[in-house]
Amino acid sequence: MRPLQAILFKLTLCLTVAGSLGIVTPAAAQYGGGHRGGGGGGDEDQQAQDDAKRKKRDNEFGKNTAPLPQLRNAGPCPYVKTLYDAARYVEFKDGVEASANVGFTGEIQNISSACEYKSNDPIRVQARVLFELGRGPQATGRGKTYKYWVAVTDRNNAVLTKEWFSLPVNFPNGRDRVEATETVGVITIPRRDAKVSGANFEVLIGFEVTPQMAAFNRDGKRFRPNAGAAAPGRP
Repeated sequence: MRPLQAILFKLTLCLTVAGSLGIVTPAAAQYGGGHRGGGGGGDEDQQAQDDAKRKKRDNEFGKNTAPLPQLRNAGPCPYVKTLYDAARYVEFKDGVEASANVGFTGEIQNISSACEYKSNDPIRVQARVLFELGRGPQATGRGKTYKYWVAVTDRNNAVLTKEWFSLPVNFPNGRDRVEATETVGVITIPRRDAKVSGANFEVLIGFEVTPQMAAFNRDGKRFRPNAGAAAPGRP
């Protein structure tokens, strides 16, 4: 299949701040949570609580977020998912991996998507991403602008296009975790002809991370979003 020449992105952003939520358990595969249209530790009791919160959060995400419209397509949709190495964002002061050194954090918690195409028309993909953001003891200020990217690949091979976006977040006083929902309006993937289906492509989403952050994620290490956080009211 010859390389594609152009992929156009139209992004509409919708930022919402919600209450404190649980943390998702680490994935075992290279890719984290995603959707095909149509992301440190604790004892067992704590893990059970986290799993219950995760289930509740996922249910609330489905109930509180308007579903993506059902779109017509002539074949399977591209997989839309997060790259495991970039599914979480964890800052460490002086590069020391310790809960007391955690600054701002982030995690991609859920992705929903839908696609549409027929005949030899381009594939049009819509996606909605749920982020959970945290503020650790070394975070400076109440605001943080996270960077994330959206890439289109030809199924685990070449990256056809990749674009970066900003996610500004504010942490109210007494709050060390907030939630944000980003709606990717339309991702347009041209096709050579009608024989090229959505199964030939993937849409990957991830944070802009440093090599240390990527290695931290790859090794399956993690801290809770508010690891080592000070008592509520800390400036």
